[in-house]
Amino acid sequence: QVQLVESGGGLVQPGGSLRLSCAASGRTSSVALWGWYRQAPGKQRELVASISRGGSANTADSVQGRFTISRDSAKNTVDLQMNSLKPEDTAVYYCYARYYGESWGQGTQVTVSS
Repeated sequence: QVQLVESGGGLVQPGGSLRLSCAASGRTSSVALWGWYRQAPGKQRELVASISRGGSANTADSVQGRFTISRDSAKNTVDLQMNSLKPEDTAVYYCYARYYGESWGQGTQVTVSS
């Protein structure tokens, strides 16, 4: 199994930046896809960005040009750099890993507000 722990969330003003980090442990070598999801109150969880074991990254249209996903295999972390944040980015952000099964982190709150 893979264990995931997110950090880096908080309160930020519109236009600001945050960097989320997901610390992974366990059978990380088995992970084929890493990702960041988010869920706002009353909405379904949505995929924000993903990165494959081979390094191919994808981001949702709503965050393209603003968010960047990356992975540091040596440190076993998956990061999400969030720039030009908007109020609609407010959500709980979850780290995700897919292997023969899947794992989720506990989530970290991101609030974009003045």
